[in-house]
Amino acid sequence: MIKININKDEITIKGHSGYANEGSDIVCASISSIAITTVNSLLRIDEDCIEYQENDGYLNIKVKKHNEIIDKLIENMIDLFKELENDYKKYIEIR
Repeated sequence: MIKININKDEITIKGHSGYANEGSDIVCASISSIAITTVNSLLRIDEDCIEYQENDGYLNIKVKKHNEIIDKLIENMIDLFKELENDYKKYIEIR
């Protein structure tokens, strides 16, 4: 199961969904695509607005700056995670 912890200025994503075999797991691929696209967009806007660490099955994002665009991108990422959680409740948990 993928566990996503959302705090005021920190988002942590841990685990693998177990939906399908590695390489064909659409749930893991969806979460990864949303997260990495958001991280890359945030860094293009302001390379100092976040710090992040990633490893196999792990991503931690710390928000260091806020403005309207940064906050909207993060909000959009969280909304997309919630939509996936609704469709794949057995594989994603948001706290």
